[in-house]
Amino acid sequence: MVAIQVDDLTKTFGETVAVDELSFRVEDGELFGLLGPNGAGKSTLINMLVTLLRPTAGTATVNGHDILEETAAVRNSLGIVFQEPALDEELTGEENLALHARLYGMDGDTRRQRIDEIFDLVGLEAERDQPVGSYSGGMKRRLEIGRGLLHEPSVLFLDEPTVGLDARTRRDTWEYIQRMNAEAGVSIVLTTHYIEEAEQLCDRVAIVDDGDIAAIDTPDALKESLGGDVVSLTVDGPTATFTRQLEDRPWVTDYATDGDADVVRVTVDSGAERIADLVRLADEVDAPIASIDVHRPNLETVFLSLTGSTIGDRSSAVDADGDTTVGRTAGSRRDGAERRRRTATTEDDR
Repeated sequence: MVAIQVDDLTKTFGETVAVDELSFRVEDGELFGLLGPNGAGKSTLINMLVTLLRPTAGTATVNGHDILEETAAVRNSLGIVFQEPALDEELTGEENLALHARLYGMDGDTRRQRIDEIFDLVGLEAERDQPVGSYSGGMKRRLEIGRGLLHEPSVLFLDEPTVGLDARTRRDTWEYIQRMNAEAGVSIVLTTHYIEEAEQLCDRVAIVDDGDIAAIDTPDALKESLGGDVVSLTVDGPTATFTRQLEDRPWVTDYATDGDADVVRVTVDSGAERIADLVRLADEVDAPIASIDVHRPNLETVFLSLTGSTIGDRSSAVDADGDTTVGRTAGSRRDGAERRRRTATTEDDR
């Protein structure tokens, strides 16, 4: 059974297109990631799927239930952990779970059994009687994830689950998410702007940009779609002239300028062997190379190749504007056919 089916789902706010005719599916038991910068439309999409926000157009089902016509059934089928903490810190861990269980109408025996199972699953049995205010950030996040699983949902939504956690706690949280996906058998939809998080956790990843999906596939397939190593060059001279030198070179798969105008990223069939060729091309147009870095592609370079910017650049632009409204104006929407043409991998290709 398909856990989530989305068909042409759209959300606009006035002239702003926040989510633009998205179509994709999440398979039963899959750990599916939505990777993109702040302001890309990820949370807007999640809010529609959990029935907190009504779509402007399109349809979607969660566990077979229509998000418009069967809202109660959808909500009973899912669990959600929001980006912002939502625990009562004056209550104990057990009291927080008990309150949530009562809201779902669990009887006393079922409630006690599920609470015991959740504390065992998230590894917080020793802290169950302690006030949540005394928990560490990682412990609070684990309890929230456990609370989302308390009523045994078919689908669990995790909206930026490790934001604000230190590196060690973030990795520990990844382990719990993977464990719960395997042991509870629940389908998980995770939104994130952390490259490593998407690569480590997700069976498949949808790269989200400007309210649209640029590509969907496994992390490995997305990286392989770039066709080779990425060479980053800091150019001391006319980058536009240098990039024109890269056109029609059979060993150049792709190239793009980074957020800094003097940085050019070139995807080639063999990075170490092509450095000399790149330096020669730069010398021919009097654009000396100040520095060179060769690395295997990751999802950041995939995002850059598809959108022309890094996730960090996009997030910084949103923060600088002081506006978290996602999307773009209807008049500036990119043509869908052109986007699909240049996208390396899409759901339709599978």
